Amino acid sequence: MIGRTFKALRRPLFAALIAGASALPAMAETLADTMVAAYRHSSLLEQNRAVLRAADEDVATAMSALRPVVSWILEQNYQNIEGFDVRQTALSLQAQMTIYDFGRSQVAIDGAKETVLATRSALVGVEQDVLLSAVEAYLNVRSALEQVDLQQNSVRVLSQEQQAATDRYEVGEITLTDVSLADAALAAARANHAAAEGSLEVAREAYLAVTGRMPNNLSAPPPTPTLPPSLDQARGIAQRTHPGIHQAQHSAAASELGVAAAAAERRPTITGSVGIASQRGNSLGIRDADTRDTGSASLSMSQTIYSGGRLSAQHRKAMAQRDSARAQLLGTSRQVSQAVGTAWAGIDVARAQIRAIDEQIVAAQQAYDGVREEATLGARTTLDVLDAEQSLLEARASKISAEADLQLAHYQLLAAMGLLTVENLKLGIPTYDPSAYYNAVRNAPSTSSQGQSLDRVLRAIGRGE
Repeated sequence: MIGRTFKALRRPLFAALIAGASALPAMAETLADTMVAAYRHSSLLEQNRAVLRAADEDVATAMSALRPVVSWILEQNYQNIEGFDVRQTALSLQAQMTIYDFGRSQVAIDGAKETVLATRSALVGVEQDVLLSAVEAYLNVRSALEQVDLQQNSVRVLSQEQQAATDRYEVGEITLTDVSLADAALAAARANHAAAEGSLEVAREAYLAVTGRMPNNLSAPPPTPTLPPSLDQARGIAQRTHPGIHQAQHSAAASELGVAAAAAERRPTITGSVGIASQRGNSLGIRDADTRDTGSASLSMSQTIYSGGRLSAQHRKAMAQRDSARAQLLGTSRQVSQAVGTAWAGIDVARAQIRAIDEQIVAAQQAYDGVREEATLGARTTLDVLDAEQSLLEARASKISAEADLQLAHYQLLAAMGLLTVENLKLGIPTYDPSAYYNAVRNAPSTSSQGQSLDRVLRAIGRGE
């Protein structure tokens, strides 16, 4: 049931967002545009892609242990023996290779591969963080703009109230105290408007940091993404797809292989070597140089019998790291489940708040209209009118915040389920292929086209020059 729900979610997940984007003016920036810009701009993603490429090279390093090591040596010797000069020059070429190590190298290769998979999952987690930051920056700018408009409208309304209070005072209908109350309310509204303008600038700077550009004509948020039918199904999806859980699983597998690798250090190693050397020099009392060419081959088998406790300590350390990785996997699973529950509750709370605030706004609007009408008849004071206007303003401001919280909670839930990625959101842009560099270097070639492969990957995501 969980698998069917997951497949059903992926199809309509961001269809509404893309449809909304196509219906807007060409210059309007949608939430999808913001996430695309954040994905392309993120230095954090670039950093973690480099970390992944370094992990890919660890596989190549482990693979190289099964291959020969070829080296050359050039030696120049001089001796003076009983007044005779003896000079010798030797050039040798040697190749050494581990023939059999009873599985030690293969365990190291398998462990490096598990580490690569864990690092790939960590990269997906970073991608989710980047996209969630983009959503938050987008919603913050939208909310700040709405708050500025609301406060600006409040200044306009209170300016009218202040002028009306002044006019009524001049004809003797109210006292100077009423005028002072209107003046104070107008000054407070202007201060709140200035604060809202400041919050907008802060939000714009945060948007710039996330996307690399200032927000321009942000469109209204799209309809919220489709959610699973129940909290239990959402948690089930998260346990299957969250990158943090995948990372912990591969890390636990790598730690298991680490225990096997530590145990394998006690096993013998069979090593073979071959070499050729050419030596040129003069012997005692003989000026003419002579040349000797030699060849050699050897086969050796060695095993550590006693290491002062080092191998035992490394084995125990590997087992402790394995236990730590297992516990981390359990903890990550619980944290993901908690994050899903928290986001789900946030959605419920935001919805309930919006429903209550809508009722509050209707009542506050009716109260404000009534108080203003009664004030013109002398049945209400200026303070009553200002209080009613402030209650209406606070209700409208609260709705702006609640609507932003509702949108953000939906995307927090997607992130908690492991679905807040470019692929699952279907943003329609080229993405970084984590296997491209790995495939180029995994066999540890001495010379290869891995550089060109990486260039193609970077060009595909818009990073190449």
